[in-house]
Amino acid sequence: MSGHQLLGPGPEFDRIRAILAALGERGAPSGDDVALLAIGGHLLAFSTDLSVEGVHFRTEWLSHEEIGWRAAAAALSDLAAEGATPHGVLVALGVPKSASDQESAAVMRGAGLATEEVGAKILGGDLSRAPVWTVAVTVIGETGRPVARAGGRPGDILYVTGELGGAKAALDAWLGGRTPDDEARQRFAHPVPRIAAGRVLARSATAMLDLSDGLAADIEHLAAASHCGAELQLDGLPVGPGVAAEAARVGKTPEGYAAEGGEDYELLVALPPDASRPLLDVKLTPVGRLTDSGLVRFTHHALPVTLSGFQHFR
Repeated sequence: MSGHQLLGPGPEFDRIRAILAALGERGAPSGDDVALLAIGGHLLAFSTDLSVEGVHFRTEWLSHEEIGWRAAAAALSDLAAEGATPHGVLVALGVPKSASDQESAAVMRGAGLATEEVGAKILGGDLSRAPVWTVAVTVIGETGRPVARAGGRPGDILYVTGELGGAKAALDAWLGGRTPDDEARQRFAHPVPRIAAGRVLARSATAMLDLSDGLAADIEHLAAASHCGAELQLDGLPVGPGVAAEAARVGKTPEGYAAEGGEDYELLVALPPDASRPLLDVKLTPVGRLTDSGLVRFTHHALPVTLSGFQHFR
């Protein structure tokens, strides 16, 4: 199935569809964030992620080491969603003219620490002057049972790992000129790629992806790829630190606010209804199910609600 048919709605994916059309037979997209390549009896997994100052972070918010950690963790999270084990990381670093050698080294130290945390190493990369800090991270892993976002079936139960909304709460506090909740700041600056959880979930999952654009947006992508609809109940959604206060500022429920928050890098996974809930190193919460309706619906206390996740290029 072509990548065109597996992509969800939104301006970012409209651009990707245009790129795929331009590539034609010269590209081999899967519709997932991870590319798979079989070599010598091994199924290798590759992904790349770009982090740009002024778009994904600001230096007044994060230390240089945190910038590197966050960029590497975001890329490694794609491997987690494929059920892959990381082997190595490449980092292409764009450095502003005003930056010091120590600051450049700190960014790479942070990327190295995040990579070490999941048992991999920095294998190399590239270095260039750039108008702003730019960190492009390519990750290389291996998987025995890859899990795409396209395998979900009507009746599958949807779960999320961890808690949602903390990164958004920190971001909105900064944008509003406030000091974020300490734990919310940690969720933004120091996300944890769910590598171990992804490997366990991959044993029984039918579809999985990581929550980079927010549950409200990413469920659209999983449902579209799986040719399903979805029903999500927000009542029991696991809400992260600092979310309630920031949600109250904008007149939203904590659950609705958390569902719209991007860059949590938790996993959204579909499991067969007869599968036992796996034991993980992180909390796993049921949030809904896939349906055959072709529509994505959200409810809160049995009432329908309308949500929108993050959209690049909106």
